[in-house]
Amino acid sequence: MADAIGRARSAASIHAATGSDALTVERLSPALGAEIYGIDLADAARDDALIAEIRALLLQHKVLFFRDQDITPAQHVAFARRFGELEIHPVYPHHAEHPELVLLDRDYQKAARENIFHTDVSWRATPSLGSVLRCVECPAVGGDTIWVDMAAAYERLPQSVKDRIDGLLAMHDIAHAFGARLTREERAELSRRYPPQEHPVVRTHPETGARILYVNQAFTTHFSNYLSAAEIRSGSDFTLEANALMNYLLQQAAIPEYQVRMRWRPNTIAFWDNRATQHYAVADYQPAVRRMMRATIIGDRPR
Repeated sequence: MADAIGRARSAASIHAATGSDALTVERLSPALGAEIYGIDLADAARDDALIAEIRALLLQHKVLFFRDQDITPAQHVAFARRFGELEIHPVYPHHAEHPELVLLDRDYQKAARENIFHTDVSWRATPSLGSVLRCVECPAVGGDTIWVDMAAAYERLPQSVKDRIDGLLAMHDIAHAFGARLTREERAELSRRYPPQEHPVVRTHPETGARILYVNQAFTTHFSNYLSAAEIRSGSDFTLEANALMNYLLQQAAIPEYQVRMRWRPNTIAFWDNRATQHYAVADYQPAVRRMMRATIIGDRPR
């Protein structure tokens, strides 16, 4: 019954302003997010025009949802690869035949760690363009994911804050999120292989030109060039002011007006622009099982 209602709603939704009459687009929130109907991603990788349409929709809506996509791991990789080279994650387990696919398996024995607002792999020198995440198995209820429009988060900042963060840089560190599960020796090796990276606090989207707030709770540790113009009595004044500003910026992702929330079903695929969004995997489903596969597309160095 729920599926029938969803299909009826989609028939009345907004049609994509693209070259394909088959695609139908239903916006899911005023901020971002759209569900796409009339497409089989198993065949999309072979269609140049369709890939171009999907890219245009991604830039417009920032996160796209595709239901009922019973695709193989090989087809998953083939689709994601049409948008760029794929990364191999150094920490998460991989698919045995397709190392580009991260396996995110969570159950009562393995608690979720992704319930924090974050941008995937911002600790890399060249963070990801986007991610393609498929639900293999998910709870009947719970385990939703929230995405946030970080271009809107920047645009709606007070002008005084925009002035303060103009030109600021911040450090992003893989160990900030993944270090706790490692030994001291393993952390040292991880930092040697993936040293902390300095990125702009406000990056410019390379395709749309939008200004984007680019700090996140999982990987951003501190400003690297913060200097207050206010009177400083001691070093603690500087530290407290810098920390307060960072915390304020990190809190912007939690504002509901910038968000869309999606309920998973098996064979649902989400494709998001990792340059313009953050996301949060809600960990409210234990002891149920949640199994996902993710391909991550390598992007460019933030500027």
